[in-house]
Amino acid sequence: MSERTSDGRKPPERSQVAESGETRASAKDIHANVKATAEEELERPIAALGWSALAAGLTIAFSFVAGAYAASLLGPEAEAKHRHFAAAVAYPLGFMFVVLARSQLFTEHTLQPLIPLFERFTRGTLGKVLRLYAIVLLGNLAGALVMALALALTPMLQAELHASLREVAQAAMEGGVGTVFYKAIFAGWLIALMAWLVAATHSTVAQLLFIWITTAPIAALGFRHSIAGSVEVLYLAARGETGWLEAIGRFIVPAVLGNVLGGGVIVALLNHSQVAADKKHARKEAEKEAEDEMAARSRVRWGLYEEAHRPRFR
Repeated sequence: MSERTSDGRKPPERSQVAESGETRASAKDIHANVKATAEEELERPIAALGWSALAAGLTIAFSFVAGAYAASLLGPEAEAKHRHFAAAVAYPLGFMFVVLARSQLFTEHTLQPLIPLFERFTRGTLGKVLRLYAIVLLGNLAGALVMALALALTPMLQAELHASLREVAQAAMEGGVGTVFYKAIFAGWLIALMAWLVAATHSTVAQLLFIWITTAPIAALGFRHSIAGSVEVLYLAARGETGWLEAIGRFIVPAVLGNVLGGGVIVALLNHSQVAADKKHARKEAEKEAEDEMAARSRVRWGLYEEAHRPRFR
């Protein structure tokens, strides 16, 4: 019987870098790890994906809460840039929870499912990718909505934290649709890079570091993350400080599209292309070696033939 993890899935194969004793995984090793994980996710049942996505949408809200709490510690008299810095430092908390728990986060999965698709583009694989995208996105947004309502309408947090929550959330709505879309591209880029880096190591400490260094800049630089940001704008809508349609049209839709472009197309295509180029070069080298070997064997056979048919004089 093959080994399986506690959730019934096959454990990941031991990486070649671990067996070779090298300290760094190559791009080919990371690509293989991401591809193996993605192929498993594409085959998971709808219920498993849906519940995992819902959990991610609920959990990612702690990035919003942690950022607001950190900013509130400085007090209203602190300069806005200092409160913003504190919020950015705490922002990765929700991502750490989601990634280490292996929950389905839409922006993380803009990268992974595309690797098998780029490897072998078929209608079947494309259908599985779109199925995964739809289930995970809807599950994430459902979880984000539940947490936004809880934060806005229940005594989940102290009343004095709402001023800080409002300040953090309003930053997500700044700018028009074009601004949100453009800044979401870079957030998607960073999250896809996070997924690529996390796949390079089995060390939890290293994974936490990778998560922090790739997600803190999203808050610090004002980039837009479609799921974490959805908690923020839906919180404003639940508090009556913006309209529901405005939250969806001005933030959620352009942020989702920007994240897909930044994470799925740019990072997945670039990282896949370098590995694909290496594989193509390796195939050419293997073909050349095979041709050289066949030529050498032909020369040997011809030499034996000449030796066998050479006239012999007594």
